[in-house]
Parts: sequence; structure tokens; C-alpha cells
Amino acid sequence: MPFEAIAPWRELWVYLSATPLFSLTITLAVYLVWEWVHRRAGLHPLLNPVAWSIATLGALLLGSGLPYPAYFAGAQFIHFLLGPATVALAIPIFHQRRRVAAHAKAVAVALLAGSVTAAGSAVALGAALGLDATMLRTLAPKSVTSPIAMAVSEQMGGIPALAAVFVIVTGILGALFGPLLFAAMRVRSSAAKGLALGVVAHGIGTARAMQIDPVAGAFAALGMGLNGVVTAVVLPWLG
Repeated sequence: MPFEAIAPWRELWVYLSATPLFSLTITLAVYLVWEWVHRRAGLHPLLNPVAWSIATLGALLLGSGLPYPAYFAGAQFIHFLLGPATVALAIPIFHQRRRVAAHAKAVAVALLAGSVTAAGSAVALGAALGLDATMLRTLAPKSVTSPIAMAVSEQMGGIPALAAVFVIVTGILGALFGPLLFAAMRVRSSAAKGLALGVVAHGIGTARAMQIDPVAGAFAALGMGLNGVVTAVVLPWLG
């Protein structure tokens, strides 16, 4: 193709990539496409829209040469909504408050077991792989939301930025393989599924639980919130 024909498209790309709304639009478009694919495939866990959206956007950034700071200048509008979205998780918990109260003892035991297992298994696996103390402290809070994990990791002497990466990977793996494990172990309780996804896979797991049913979503939100509190209080003390 002649250079004269390419130049206008290149100028258009330079203009769009420098526009904050472009990053916001492309992020939403990619997610909606994968969400559509996910639903068309019957919510198959291996087609998790969050995982595939991250992979697609990463490939687009690498292929286009668009710097991440320039991309984030527009995508930060979505990032801002994480706070209100987290607070809004109180709504499904409120709707299921009687069911939550009825299972309070079971929730407490499961929360304690899940929190200890999530952090303990990560540290044990990291130690078995020969990771140093800094990496172990970075890996330990992998099952809570990124802001908590980064703060806890920094307080313990870990690497906050890397802790956020571990959090994202953990959430994606939990959302991908959690439903498969439930099926293999014949777990039928929506409350049990939701609590497990919330405790182990934080926000991404909670989003997956919302797709199961309202009960699973409520217990996932509860598990995510309580595990964040327990982790933030206990891990720095142990570390």
C-alpha cells in the first residue's frame, strides 16, 4: 500500500490513541465482546471475560506500541469505579442478610480456614520453589483485593507492585477453575460456592459468583470483605 494511503490512517491512530476516551472505549468494547462470547458459550469457566479481556488489551498495547501510561489516562475512569463498586457489594449482602445470619457459625469457620489456607499454601509453595523472604511476603496476601494486598505486602517488607500482579493472577485462576472444582467435588450449595470464590479469588471471584445466582454473589461479597479484614490485621502481625 502506498505511503500516501497509510499516512491518514496513521495520523488517525495517533490522534485517537492520545484521546483519553479512546482507552475507555476500547476497554469497554473488548470486555463486552468477551462477555458476549462467554454467555454464548454457556458461561464456560475457561472463557472468563476478565482473563481474555486482559490478554486482548495487552496484545493491543504491545502491537500498537501505545504506552501503558497513555492507555491508563483514559482507562482510569473505570479504575475509579472500583471503589463505588466495592461499596455496592453491601447491597446483595443486605438482601441475603437472614440467610447469612443463619449460617454465621459456618461462615466464621470457613472464613478462618480459607484465610489460613490461602496465605499459608502460597507461602508453602513459594518456599518449596526456593523463593526468598521478600517474595514470600509479596505472595502471602494474594487472595485479597489489590489495595489491601499492596498495603499489607509493603508493611511486611514485600514488593507492592508485584503483589498486585499476584492478586490478579489469583483472581483469574480462581474464577477459571473454581466452578470446575465445584463440579468435580459435587458442591451444590450456592452459599458455599460464593464464600469460597470470595475468600480465595477476591473481586474477580465475586464477579463470577454473581453469575451463579444472587445467593452465591452475596456470600462471595461477604467472604471477600471479611477475608480482606482478617488478612490486613493478621498477616502483618505474623510477618
